[in-house]
Amino acid sequence: MASPGLSEIVTTTLRNRSKKLADNMLRNNGALVRLNSRGNVKPANGGRTIVQELEYANNTTYKRYSGYEVLNIAPSDVFTAAEFPWRQAAVAVSISGLEQLQNSGPSQVIDLLESRIKNAEKTFMNGLAYDVYSDGTLANQIGGLQYLIASTPTSGIIGGIDRGTWNFWRNITYSALTNGGAALTSANVYSYMLALYTQLIRQQDRPDLILASDTAWRAYNESLHAIQRITSTDTDVAKAGYMSVKFMDSDVVLDGGFQGVTGDGANWGAADAFVTGGVPSGVHFYFLNTNYIYLRPHPDRNMSPIEPRRFSVNQDAMVELQGWAGNMTLSNAFLQGVLTT
Repeated sequence: MASPGLSEIVTTTLRNRSKKLADNMLRNNGALVRLNSRGNVKPANGGRTIVQELEYANNTTYKRYSGYEVLNIAPSDVFTAAEFPWRQAAVAVSISGLEQLQNSGPSQVIDLLESRIKNAEKTFMNGLAYDVYSDGTLANQIGGLQYLIASTPTSGIIGGIDRGTWNFWRNITYSALTNGGAALTSANVYSYMLALYTQLIRQQDRPDLILASDTAWRAYNESLHAIQRITSTDTDVAKAGYMSVKFMDSDVVLDGGFQGVTGDGANWGAADAFVTGGVPSGVHFYFLNTNYIYLRPHPDRNMSPIEPRRFSVNQDAMVELQGWAGNMTLSNAFLQGVLTT
């Protein structure tokens, strides 16, 4: 059986790296960079579900009056809440008794563990970054942007609220072909983006982040070829290493690219098929008002070791788990938009 001393090395190493891993996770995805800088990574401390409060209506007692006219003092129902389920993810760091013997010196053991822990951390970050853009259909997957900001927002139950019934809970969509009349090109991309953008403004509320797929990013950049000096270098996403240009005063960020090998998005590291991470492929622009989007991790499962330590009862091996629990939530849908084909 694996020695308790080695288990302590693994657990201590994982615990010491937890904060760094959580911070790096928030820099591994363009959406999470902005949510973190906005203070919208908010711990959810427990409960049956993750509850997100919503203002869904105006106070109905507003009334113009004169003199002694009776005022409206009827109570107004203006608040409700969306409920999102807890979702969990974990990666395992294991070592066999033979590997312990082969790496018997302290430095050798630490080097082996360091390599495996780094690989596990990259896998963890890529898996969650993939899920941030998901539609939540894989087993136990968080509800990502395709779920919260859907291309067909007139149906589906999001956070326990039926979008087919409640108009306030629908995001805005714009189809290049259906609404614009032609496929997206560098000649029409600005017009299409402007058509969607103007539907997402409420006084000073407006999109602050536009996430672009590879195809969408290329079309927008080609439209700006004559004025390429508009590239932004002083924003939070630019400082995190993302290429960023501007549309109005919104950052337009390329958040596509390769993020792992897997057949279905579930088993990171499976050497079967390539998958593109980040914004879904094809034409996709997510117009986000990140004041109303949240990442809600549990403080006791935010890239932290899952206790107790695990020793195999019928193998000469030891496993330590690094875990995360939480979900993404939304408090306002009609100020969010997506531009697709």
